[in-house]
Amino acid sequence: MASEKMNPTIEKILQNIERVMIGKRNVAELSLVALLAEGHVLLEDVPGVGKTMMVRALAKSVNANFRRIQFTPDLLPSDVTGVSIYNPREMEFQFRPGPIMGNIILADEINRTSPKTQSALLEGMEESSVTIDGVTHKLEKPFFVMATQNPIEYEGTYPLPEAQLDRFLLKMKMGYPEIEEEMEVLNRAQVLAPIEELEAVIDLAELRELQQAIKRVTVDDTIKRYIVDIANWTRTNTSVYLGASPRGSIALMKAAQAYAYMYGRDYVLPDDVKYLAPNVFAHRIILKSEAKFEGITAEDVVLRVLDRVPVPVQRLVK
Repeated sequence: MASEKMNPTIEKILQNIERVMIGKRNVAELSLVALLAEGHVLLEDVPGVGKTMMVRALAKSVNANFRRIQFTPDLLPSDVTGVSIYNPREMEFQFRPGPIMGNIILADEINRTSPKTQSALLEGMEESSVTIDGVTHKLEKPFFVMATQNPIEYEGTYPLPEAQLDRFLLKMKMGYPEIEEEMEVLNRAQVLAPIEELEAVIDLAELRELQQAIKRVTVDDTIKRYIVDIANWTRTNTSVYLGASPRGSIALMKAAQAYAYMYGRDYVLPDDVKYLAPNVFAHRIILKSEAKFEGITAEDVVLRVLDRVPVPVQRLVK
């Protein structure tokens, strides 16, 4: 979509993030897609490529209340959600909120902790609330989780359960920078820490307005059918044990709305869907063991599906 003009507000946010994150514009764009669509992001890559810095830069750019949860093997669910503590002076239990009570939550190295603690995020990610001791506490909006994880092959990691993976709107990788980009990283880091000087370009009220504007982006029935067809093909593919869920179809539609709005359109194009589908669907697909043995990846399956499903040709611009 390089030929299209970016929404001016979105462009300001991206340029602000690029003051810290060099050469990662596509990752910043996809992170904003998830934030605007009121979804969540899973960043997977090796340590040291800038996953944590991306989250901090995004939070500072939108003036969000930032919270970090460092996931470790001994972390408990109450360390995430909060706990009720008895106050003998008042003779009652008082709730002390956990780090999940924020706007942008960095769940750092989420696969280093047990599935029990990982699941503490589930309710918050899906319902925007947490329940402690039978009392439901609503989370302030916007609420956005960006989780980072090391590759599953690393020692001391726990694969995320399918139910939790399905809660993430997008999954993506950072990748290593190019040589010249890494040189620029060194030049900037030699003098100061760029993240400390980063300032907000919008506030939370403006962000909430953007999130509402996304919902008004038109999705033609032909586009919806295109999304459903892609999802259905993932379920019938011979390499797939479990295909994308209906939640995945909804996620792809919302992501496409956000992406269209970012590029100044009030309608979704098939190209929006095709671009986003691998990041939305791949982590929702479980491959058969024989497919894994042959070296087939979930991303391969989605790309093959996109090649097979007919693209709508109906004129959408009114």
